[in-house]
Amino acid sequence: MLSSRVPPYRAGWIHYTNVAPILDDLILPAGVSAVTGVPTQMNAALLSGGVDIANISAVEFIRNADQLAALPDFSVAVLGPVYSVNLFHSVPWESLKRVALTAQSATSVALLEVLLRESGLSPSLERAEGTAQELLAAGYDGVLRIGDSALREWYGVVGPLTETTSMTALPHHKGGVTVTDLAQKWFELTGHPFVFAVWAYRQSAPPPAELLQAMRVARRHGIGHLAEVAQRHAQLLGLPERVVQHYLWNFRYHLEAPDRLGLNEFAAKVAPNHPPLVFGPALPGS
Repeated sequence: MLSSRVPPYRAGWIHYTNVAPILDDLILPAGVSAVTGVPTQMNAALLSGGVDIANISAVEFIRNADQLAALPDFSVAVLGPVYSVNLFHSVPWESLKRVALTAQSATSVALLEVLLRESGLSPSLERAEGTAQELLAAGYDGVLRIGDSALREWYGVVGPLTETTSMTALPHHKGGVTVTDLAQKWFELTGHPFVFAVWAYRQSAPPPAELLQAMRVARRHGIGHLAEVAQRHAQLLGLPERVVQHYLWNFRYHLEAPDRLGLNEFAAKVAPNHPPLVFGPALPGS
């Protein structure tokens, strides 16, 4: 059972816009400290003991399920498009031959590999950093981009959004570039949500109850004030407020039963012999 423990306790937060409704107003309890970083940094920090809890890539949780447990009611998931995990490509999906991969996210790369395999495709996958336009111009016919920069680049291709159009009606192809939303493609393949991240901790270092309660308070406040969160981050991202508001209300933050179905299906596809997934018990009032 989760219980209070002697501080200090270290958290590693990946503070992309998609978790702003949880992290923006999180007040850490006494004895808990936090650092921030990109997904691959926080994955490594959690596994090495550099931090005790982190919102890490789902695939790293799956691959290290013998060491990690996940909070039972926190996730970063979507049912359908996510807008910020995109493959930008200049040829049809079926014709992909050479794809540039980001080094920031393990889950998005694993998801892309699953989707390509399910399509019977095996293009060359190469690590390369740069914007989608830069890498397409450098000769790649596909570029995987994630996070806030991917959201901005997506809007750069499919926008602008006008007063008479909606996010769901925006085109996926413009100027010779097609944007394939990997979460939408996952939904078309499986019918399930896709869980990009869970809030995982080392099984030997469960979080103090005070931290979980603070996270739940922050989430309730963030979701309850989503318009304010969206306005703040729209300014930071340089995007229309409507775009960021739609982006944020699209997420599923509670790891509910449909999300676990999606997570389990992804686990079966990406790591068929993975250890059993472990979820910590919920606290009262969750």
